[in-house]
Amino acid sequence: MSTSPADPHLPTVHLRPPRNWINDPNGLVFHDGHYHVFFQYNPHGPQHANMHWGHYRSRDLITWEPLPVALAPTPGGHDADGCYSGNAVSTGGRIVAFYSAHRNDRWWQPVTTAESHDNGHTWAKSPRLLIPEPPAGTTMYRDPYVWRQGERWRMLVGSALDDGRAAALLYESDDLEHWTYRGPFHTSDDAGTDPIGWECPQYATFGDRSALILSDWTPRGGPSHTSVVTGREKDGRFEAATAPVPLDHGPDFYAPALLRAPGEDRWLMWGWAWEARDDTWAHEAGWAGVLTLPREVGLTADGTVAQRPARALLALRGPRILHGTGHVTRTESTELGQVGHTFDLTATLVPDPTGTSGLRLITSSDGSEYLDIDLDPMAGRLVVDRTHASHDARARGGAYTAPCPAATRPHAPVELRVIVDRSIAEVYLADEQVLTLRFYPSTDGPWRLQVRTTGSGRSEFAVAAWNLTPQDVRQEARPTPRAAQRA
Repeated sequence: MSTSPADPHLPTVHLRPPRNWINDPNGLVFHDGHYHVFFQYNPHGPQHANMHWGHYRSRDLITWEPLPVALAPTPGGHDADGCYSGNAVSTGGRIVAFYSAHRNDRWWQPVTTAESHDNGHTWAKSPRLLIPEPPAGTTMYRDPYVWRQGERWRMLVGSALDDGRAAALLYESDDLEHWTYRGPFHTSDDAGTDPIGWECPQYATFGDRSALILSDWTPRGGPSHTSVVTGREKDGRFEAATAPVPLDHGPDFYAPALLRAPGEDRWLMWGWAWEARDDTWAHEAGWAGVLTLPREVGLTADGTVAQRPARALLALRGPRILHGTGHVTRTESTELGQVGHTFDLTATLVPDPTGTSGLRLITSSDGSEYLDIDLDPMAGRLVVDRTHASHDARARGGAYTAPCPAATRPHAPVELRVIVDRSIAEVYLADEQVLTLRFYPSTDGPWRLQVRTTGSGRSEFAVAAWNLTPQDVRQEARPTPRAAQRA
């Protein structure tokens, strides 16, 4: 079993423990000078079971300190079969976590709480459920998201309605203890042939405008994808001004969580990047799942949700390892040089309008394994293709796209930022769109970058890359002190 950092696919700058299963980021909170990131965690193996809340904290988003597991199921308790997703707030010198109490003998997951008065080291669970029953007419109920707005506390809970629509349900409170149900905050359009529900609702305000992030779940297929709608709130309801669009255009992104950055009018976000390989392979490796790097989230004038890597991540860069400018043609690609298996690059591309133009990350000595990141001016899109990224048949392939209208404008430069960390790539397009995917090179030799085009003309480029150096002290999450887990 490969459970050490020597595993060539185990990310080094993305947050996760070196072993076992993780999924949704939970409880993002800034408290007493630290960013706290919790996450769904199985301390006993690399599969979705025995859900706990793992816990890291950081002062700078770069160096991460493992803290004891925050929440563990209480045998015979409200959460006997899992402490599922939710969030946390900092108030009155304490951290209050809100989470979904899972038991296999009920279909809904009641909202319950736990508190820490020592900066997240130990936790005391409430002996009672905060919201024990779902409203009438619901068929799914989980994943609280709590925030303060003015003088009130507010809560969204992910849900599905018995008419087949998805819903984010709204509650309000004056004291975090007593909550009043206000009804659906937002619902999906009329149900289609398949019912859906929304998991992990997240809500960010930008002045009088706001963004609602929703992770689509279906009874048939389970977790699907994450969408975002923007608009305004009116009379306790969210009125969308845009149609739902993907928050991330990649195949391996789900259940993101938000945190308003302390002292600033900006939001941070982490997501879950699941595995894109056979379950048996993940079991052999001894780990599954990774959190994305923290992103800064904003809202443009036209209502587009814009994302970029958190500015603090620049501190991970070592010396620049390559820099190249020039042009390429179909008959003459350009070799830029070698990169490490964890790197950050910026690229300005002026694509050839008659074909695709972009970068190829070559991960095998013979050039047969590669990840392509291309601009397609005729279609107006970014294309990330992992079809040839691994010779191992247990790895998923496929090509994925994000809209890129700028690529259709003749001679217009397009900005890219790409962060690769062994088996995860986060591709940022002009500080707005993002595409996240996993890939698993089957060789562990040197990697190199190439610029290429398939058009009949030429493509211009300017590319710079830096290897990234981990600054953290991560290790396996420590067990929760038994005395702190009282129900």
